[in-house]
Amino acid sequence: MPKRDSLPAPFAEWFRARGWSPHQHQLAVLAAARAGESVLLIAPTGGGKTLAGFLPSLVELGHTPREGLHTLYVSPLKALSVDVRRNLEKPIDEMALPIRVETRTGDTPAERRRRQRTQPPHILLTTPESLALLLSYPDAPELFRDLAVVIVDEVHALAGTKRGELLALGLARIARLAPGARRIGLSATVAWPSELAAYLGSGVAPARIIEGGEGPKPEVRILATREHLPWAGHLALHALAEVYEAVRRHRTTLIFVNTRAQAELCFQELWRLNEDNLPIALHHGSLAVEQRRKVEAAMAAGKLRAVVATSSLDLGIDWGDVDLVVQVGAPKGVSRLVQRIGRANHRLDEPSRALLVPSNRFEVLECHAAATAVAEGALDGDRPRPGGLDVLAQHLLGMACCRPFTADEMYEEVRTATPYAALSRADFDDTLRFVENGGYALAAYERWRRLFRDSLGRYHVAGDKVAQRHRMNVGTIVEAVMLKVRLVRGPVLGEIEEWFAQGLTPGDTFYFAGRLLRFLGIREMTVEAASAPPGQPPRIPSYEGGKLPLSTFLADGVRALLQDRSRWRELPDPVREWLDLQEWRSVLPGSDGLLVETFPRGGRFFLVAYSFEGRQAHQTLGMLLTRRMERTGLGPLGFVATDYVLAVWSLRRAVDMASLFDEDMLGDDLEAWMAESSLLKRTFRSVAVIAGLVERQHPGLRKSGKQVTFSSDLIYDVLRRHEPDHVLLRATRADAARGLTDVARLAAFLKRIQGRVMLRALDRVSPLAVPILLEIGRENVAGEAHDVALAEAAAELVQEAMVA
Repeated sequence: MPKRDSLPAPFAEWFRARGWSPHQHQLAVLAAARAGESVLLIAPTGGGKTLAGFLPSLVELGHTPREGLHTLYVSPLKALSVDVRRNLEKPIDEMALPIRVETRTGDTPAERRRRQRTQPPHILLTTPESLALLLSYPDAPELFRDLAVVIVDEVHALAGTKRGELLALGLARIARLAPGARRIGLSATVAWPSELAAYLGSGVAPARIIEGGEGPKPEVRILATREHLPWAGHLALHALAEVYEAVRRHRTTLIFVNTRAQAELCFQELWRLNEDNLPIALHHGSLAVEQRRKVEAAMAAGKLRAVVATSSLDLGIDWGDVDLVVQVGAPKGVSRLVQRIGRANHRLDEPSRALLVPSNRFEVLECHAAATAVAEGALDGDRPRPGGLDVLAQHLLGMACCRPFTADEMYEEVRTATPYAALSRADFDDTLRFVENGGYALAAYERWRRLFRDSLGRYHVAGDKVAQRHRMNVGTIVEAVMLKVRLVRGPVLGEIEEWFAQGLTPGDTFYFAGRLLRFLGIREMTVEAASAPPGQPPRIPSYEGGKLPLSTFLADGVRALLQDRSRWRELPDPVREWLDLQEWRSVLPGSDGLLVETFPRGGRFFLVAYSFEGRQAHQTLGMLLTRRMERTGLGPLGFVATDYVLAVWSLRRAVDMASLFDEDMLGDDLEAWMAESSLLKRTFRSVAVIAGLVERQHPGLRKSGKQVTFSSDLIYDVLRRHEPDHVLLRATRADAARGLTDVARLAAFLKRIQGRVMLRALDRVSPLAVPILLEIGRENVAGEAHDVALAEAAAELVQEAMVA
């Protein structure tokens, strides 16, 4: 009998033929599989995690061929499933193993998806959404009955998200259908190993953690541009000529940006600079499937010199020719940066190489803090959160589509999914009641009666049409909505992202299409606005940068860098001079507490708070501060927020910082603002779509965004009037609090600074405040005009800040 960690002869020979030796963590996973254990493998990028995950399946199926589904692989990206299939087929073909591997995603042809349910491959590669769909069919018990193992790749990217919650519920169901199925989780970046092992064990026991050791430290360099380093802005267009030079010097370069808009602009500028006619491609989630696959195939074949990408290529793609990763703009999180850097030199024996390209001076500080954290092996990220009731509602309907169930048995099953371990019976019953008939306020409407109970108390799906509509709408990804901007009795000016409009209240002013507009309201899918009087400052200026939040860990790193002068020698000269001038004019923010500066400018008084809590928390703080300032007679006129700083301008100077930044602002002020703004209504739209209250897809047609929003708005108003404690309204408030408003982070910040607010009353703008003032009134222009406008405004502000 072979040892548990020994390779069968054909596999040992396959490794030898390539000059490879199996890593210890690969053999440890094989031994755990032979012992029937579930494991979470944490190993560095390039350490053969994917092969480690599949090795037990290949060995078992190679030794004992069988029919039926043996291994289910789940990943967060379709591209990753395609890549894994390509990489698996090589050892299978070369060892002539009797194993079939197939992918199943939304891109898989319908005929193949039907065939896979009755004639499944041995190994099926899929996504959380496709798994939920498979589990909703009556034949799911037969399909999964003999399943041996579930592999979850990049598990850290799923835990703590709605997609991860749906997957955890699916894993709990699989534990009932295939009690002996093991789990294997794969990840290189794990900030909370125990929590992730528990998540992987949904429906069974927490997985045992196997550490793969450390690979070579990544080589991270920060671009010290030879061009003028901007004070503000988020596009880094000034540095793209130097990025192009780096592309020319390397074999294949992956260029990451934080948003799709940035990806388009970066690609266009690189293409303009591409005098050598190098093959450079673009990849992001809004592109057609065919275009993305074409780029992925070209990369795999080594035919491209560079690809500009967003998070669509963050995870696990194994392209061995990539020898440089470029991060344009600050990374916003250490774990995200480590994941991206790992795309370069995808081998355990070579360091990954990365170039960070900050867009402005504050981003230089963030990039240095991130590079220090990478060198120290630190990771960041939030702990996995409790599961949402909207995701639970979707899952309950899917389970009823599969087969009838009783409330008691389903409650017990759901609570074995780790995100729902603390789910109360009251919340479960309310959610089930909603799925059954919509809840008290909607029970009279036939369209929301989706379940019925038989004489034994078992819940059944209310007909084939309900099941069909559910399957057409499975998933938790709700597309970002664009809202038209229309002048009253005038033309449509263009479109803005819904997230920007969510926080506006009537009377707010903002820049768009070169005009200063006054926000009147949102009607269905249109922002209604009027021209604002010339010269009136915008309340919430438009913003072109990324929406990824600055992590708390990285924010702490920036504050620590500001306080440690010995590390300033790492910084470029313009940034060191900037910080020196700030110390001369005012003071630098401390590692704890809060620095607030006030100063007059342009007939207004400015309050600048260096809070470093991320854009979302700062937007909420700005809304609440201006409400409080209004009540105290300070006459606030507007505010602007970045990831690092919040600036408010008013008619009168603020003096009493203790009362302005008191913790009690998260009480009535927060409730009143959320009620007045459209934030809750728009958050409800996503919740309603996920829970199946509003369906995007119908047989033969697809609802437009306008129709979905119109339906959800009507239902929201009905529920607020007649059932304010409806389960979906509770889910909406929870989502808003932990998502768009970042209330928990704001609460921790306010608690930390009590008694530690340092006020500096200045006679003019300070050097550190120059970047935030440049954000005020920035119009939506790009390229050279954008840079010229910023440079002109910066020169004026810098001159003012530096006058003795």
